[in-house]
Amino acid sequence: MKPDKGRIEILRHRSDALRGNPLGDPVDRDVYCYLPPGYDAGAERYPVIYFLSGFTGTGRAHLNFDPWAETIDARLDRLIGSDAMPPVICVLPDCFTRFGGSQYVNSSATGRYEDYMVRELVPFVDERLRTKPAREHRGVTGKSSGGYGAMYLAMRHADVFGGLGSHAGDAYFAYCYLPDFPKLVMGIEKYGGVNEFFAAFEAMPKKTDEAFGVLNILAMAACYSPNPSQPLGIDLPVALPSGEIRSDIWAKWIEFDPVHMATRHAADLRSLRVIFLDAGKRDEYNLHLGARIFCARLDQLGVKHAYEEFDDTHARILYRYDRSLTVLAIALA
Repeated sequence: MKPDKGRIEILRHRSDALRGNPLGDPVDRDVYCYLPPGYDAGAERYPVIYFLSGFTGTGRAHLNFDPWAETIDARLDRLIGSDAMPPVICVLPDCFTRFGGSQYVNSSATGRYEDYMVRELVPFVDERLRTKPAREHRGVTGKSSGGYGAMYLAMRHADVFGGLGSHAGDAYFAYCYLPDFPKLVMGIEKYGGVNEFFAAFEAMPKKTDEAFGVLNILAMAACYSPNPSQPLGIDLPVALPSGEIRSDIWAKWIEFDPVHMATRHAADLRSLRVIFLDAGKRDEYNLHLGARIFCARLDQLGVKHAYEEFDDTHARILYRYDRSLTVLAIALA
């Protein structure tokens, strides 16, 4: 009789792509992997879903006990055990940086996290675990910045990922990032400079919401507009101290916006076996509007997809993970 629960396998990986990264972040990382019930009893191979963490999150955090919400392994046990979805391997990558995240892109200010994911982690997992090692059986999903990473990686590497999911992923940057630019301006002014703010942030015994508002835009600048000649290796999207938007730097950000990327990657998107997106209709960062605009672009490009909007905000929507996990697993099985 097969066990009714899966288990977590921790793989230790040493990255060449992250070696020498400018933030001094670890090159040795634990990769937490969910193995489905019955994995140890046979020789069967399984589809793989890469579940990406949001900003300030880590792969391991998906396993943290919360009496009010399921961990990712408990969720998968329930979904697989009830036959809501076929068994899968679920990989929880660690792409955390001192800025709070990497957006899963290559950047001279953070490191080569796109290469780490696609060139290193995927083949490493295929080598170590009994996966079905083909893009038709490999998907990527996540929430918030994790949802952004899923969109970004699936569009740029449709030869690696055959399925895409996104829960309130960062999209239409004019709505989700621009409202926080004034927080960056005033926060940098308060601390006397970019370097000074970052040093103060790292020294804070309690990271405040105000400080996180500043860090968020600094982190996005590190990913979208790196410049090794500037403090922290970043070109800010605003001029200081006035706060005026720098159109040349903002244009660099727009190149990373999934709404604008979609046109360049229309053929890649059409090749995916499944695309599932959702967002809460009261999302504080306007990511439901970003999702609507992204889906409108997909419609214009003739890309099949499913989009669901639900009555909730951005926070504590882990229950929605049931949707992307089941939709991807069924399509990738």
